[in-house]
Amino acid sequence: MEELNAHDNDSRYKVANREALVGIGLVIFNFVWWFAFAYGLGGKDPSEYTYVFGLPAWFFYSCVLGFIVMAVLVTVVVKKWFVEVSFEKEGEER
Repeated sequence: MEELNAHDNDSRYKVANREALVGIGLVIFNFVWWFAFAYGLGGKDPSEYTYVFGLPAWFFYSCVLGFIVMAVLVTVVVKKWFVEVSFEKEGEER
């Protein structure tokens, strides 16, 4: 029980929970991006496909561009909103 009370007062858990929720949000955004382009543009007859750099547009936008967008987005989020957290217990010295 003492461990649970320690977690309530430890700000590291609040930071970890916030960053986990941001990560889940990024995963959901990535899935929606991929799904919208893959099934939105790829759900028609293949003879009607348009191509970008030799790839079907649905594949290019969902997988290639989606990867680039997510790589940039994750980099920005990690650099701007994630913080370094010490793994040492409070009051403990090295």
